[in-house]
Amino acid sequence: MQYYIQAYDFTDENALNRRMQARPAHLQRMRELKQAGHFIMGGAILSDTGQMIGSVVIMDFPEEFMLMKWLETEPYLLEKVWDRVEIKPFRQADV
Repeated sequence: MQYYIQAYDFTDENALNRRMQARPAHLQRMRELKQAGHFIMGGAILSDTGQMIGSVVIMDFPEEFMLMKWLETEPYLLEKVWDRVEIKPFRQADV
């Protein structure tokens, strides 16, 4: 099953610093998930001024528990970068 994950960062004054510190681990984890066939696409949500304020990720996991297991180890959650995370079932268009 595919999932659309939209996550918004905390807005405190240290939020961007936490994001930048956790970013290498987050990107490495995304690379690993891509190699395993789970990461479809993703990127940063930007403010009107171009500052990263969140993320959108589309993932594919055969079982929902695997999605939850990933979230338990996601650096942006562990390092308090993401404040709110919304998850929706998703189907990629076949075009």
